[in-house]
Amino acid sequence: MRTQRSGAGPTVSDRVDRVLTSRWFGIPVFLAAMWGVFTATTTLAKPLQDGLGGFVGGPVADAASGALSGAPVWLRGLVVDGLIGGVGQLLTFVPLMVIMFVLLALLEDSGYMARAAFVVDRLMRRLGLPGRAFLPIIVGFGCNVPALAGLRILGNRRQRLLVGMIIPYVSCSARLTVYVLFASVFFGSTAGTVVFAMYLLSVLLVVGIGMLLRRTLFRELRGEALVLELPPYRLPTLRVVGTQTWQKLAGFLRTAAGVIVATVTAVWLLSAIPLGAASGTSFGEAPVEHSVFGAMSRAAAPAFAPAGFDDWHTAAALGTGFVAKEAVVATVAQTYSADEPDSPDHAGELGTRLHETFARSSGGHPLPAVLAFLVFLLAYTPCMATLAAQWQEMGGRLTLLSTGIQLTIAWLLAVAVFQIGRLWW
Repeated sequence: MRTQRSGAGPTVSDRVDRVLTSRWFGIPVFLAAMWGVFTATTTLAKPLQDGLGGFVGGPVADAASGALSGAPVWLRGLVVDGLIGGVGQLLTFVPLMVIMFVLLALLEDSGYMARAAFVVDRLMRRLGLPGRAFLPIIVGFGCNVPALAGLRILGNRRQRLLVGMIIPYVSCSARLTVYVLFASVFFGSTAGTVVFAMYLLSVLLVVGIGMLLRRTLFRELRGEALVLELPPYRLPTLRVVGTQTWQKLAGFLRTAAGVIVATVTAVWLLSAIPLGAASGTSFGEAPVEHSVFGAMSRAAAPAFAPAGFDDWHTAAALGTGFVAKEAVVATVAQTYSADEPDSPDHAGELGTRLHETFARSSGGHPLPAVLAFLVFLLAYTPCMATLAAQWQEMGGRLTLLSTGIQLTIAWLLAVAVFQIGRLWW
């Protein structure tokens, strides 16, 4: 229930709220606001990404290579191609995340996000959840791990379990880096719309899977009315916006740093062990496709043939993505030994290689195959840290059940997207 303001008559804020919180306009306005956030993010961040990518891939990599000129080949490969190449790819997306966090903080500090919670409350009650369940879900768009920790604001254990099983479908900021890379390479100027579509699908999955679970495992849940006092509209302050942005970015980097370094190092080591046709070469000198990592990825790739991306490069990226979505971009760069695209209009070597890969694996239908890949990335298991948080909050049995459901739904959706999409593209 929304509290009423006292006074002789409706204020300007009341009149605005009649639109923003109405049954007919509330959801469309919310979706339009989110579309604007993600379109602005991809547009404004690109020049900054190009500059940072050029700096990391140029002067930084050259300086490290020069400093290690007398070192063994494997050590230079680990540092330059592994750590600098992989972590550098991730760092190029820091400007993008900063812009997105700033825009979301502006919406929150202005008072609009409270209105969004009010609008979404009707939908939450259909899932048998209170309106405050919207809060950990919103947190999940930054990172699923603190979102799962936020389940403790829900007093009912069954409500916590239901929300805990749908939070992994909330598209975290780590996935955003992958969306932007592939959307920019394959969809150019409409990349922002593709990214927005991924977030819209995320919301639909949260609602759809939530309703499915509500009618099967959680039939006894009943919705609760929301009691909420809407804050007044105000101009966002630099201090509040800056603090919120820094907290979210610092949390992401703290989580990502250790995982990225460990994952990139592990991938490089597996890629350095020769196998098959390259078994006679030295450690660190074998082509990636003729390494242990390449063999493992090739073994997994056929499972994605019905989805149009039956290729060891994409299988490798999804494999490391199981550990951390932040590592997907780094793995793509490592397996191709290529640089990040310079711009959507000039994709560069990595963009060219990705185009070739998806055109070949999809039988000439690369666009639906890319969309299927992104859908799978959205819906399958977020990361090992999220699994650990689920295990802590929900227990082992429900965590394993949730993981199995995620993998099944991700594969079915990816297959459906490709098989339907190739009829038009």
